Amino acid sequence: MSSNPAKPIALYRSLADLPATTRGAVLAIGNFDGVHFGHQQVIADARALAEAKDAPLGVMLFDPHPQQFFAPDAPPFRLTRLVTRAALLAELGVDFTLALPFNAEMAACEAEDFISDILVAQLGVSAVCVGYDFCFGKGRKGNFAMLQDVAKTLDADKSFETRATQAVLQPDSTSPFSSSAIRNFLRDGDPEQAAKLMGHAFAIEAEVQHGDQRGRTIGFATANMPLDDYVLPKFGVYAVGAEILDGAFAGQVLRGVANLGMRPTVGTDKPRLESHFFDFEGDLYSANLRVSLLHFIRPEQKFDGLDALKNQIAIDSDQAREMLGS
Repeated sequence: MSSNPAKPIALYRSLADLPATTRGAVLAIGNFDGVHFGHQQVIADARALAEAKDAPLGVMLFDPHPQQFFAPDAPPFRLTRLVTRAALLAELGVDFTLALPFNAEMAACEAEDFISDILVAQLGVSAVCVGYDFCFGKGRKGNFAMLQDVAKTLDADKSFETRATQAVLQPDSTSPFSSSAIRNFLRDGDPEQAAKLMGHAFAIEAEVQHGDQRGRTIGFATANMPLDDYVLPKFGVYAVGAEILDGAFAGQVLRGVANLGMRPTVGTDKPRLESHFFDFEGDLYSANLRVSLLHFIRPEQKFDGLDALKNQIAIDSDQAREMLGS
């Protein structure tokens, strides 16, 4: 993944928040969950156009995801937090990310009105770049062909260019890079393949919460994190990498072993991620961590008591160290 780490993150939650300098931008539109290689190609095409026009490069996405609005009881599926997406997009050269709320008003917006009222009147876009399968507007009636047709009918001072990025195929495959494929690999317990599609490891970011501290009693202290609305990878034990995002140990990079799931030996009310970090001593409560699932070790299983669990964690830790080269 090409990077520009010095680029600041500019994330806006409404059209009213946008500074005047964003008007006339080249705008890539999509949800970009995971910012995988297909998404990166859309951004690359938009970036080239923005450079040619000497225009700012923006991304428009929707938060929450429209699927969450229409099917609020569906299983969680998020690959990346909004702020993480904005950071990854900034690394790709995006000047600003606009996350419009997807609510009843947006769901009822006709495709033609979305173009005329938002893209033209409020944003004054100079170009719009989308993926090959992009749809928008009430009932998903809008598509790239409509964008092209409407742009041609506008006065010269309001018209905009259009670009559609063709499907980017997975290596040695006829299947395109997609967020759905990444989710399927994670659900199958294959984080390596998911990472190949994303260009970076799948990671869970959350605040460390107080647990029952049972891990301390058996010599394996853990950082307990909720999964919120992330997609649920296969329950089991993983070799992980982690970065501490804030607090007293901010910036430290750790390696360890983690259990993701329902803790069948001791039980829990909902899935969580419990990570034991190697060669680290410190209080991580209330710190935000980014924990990357790197290798799947084994499925979850129930043990006959804490001694058996302790022995297995030791075995898992040795295997994780070997996998991680630490």
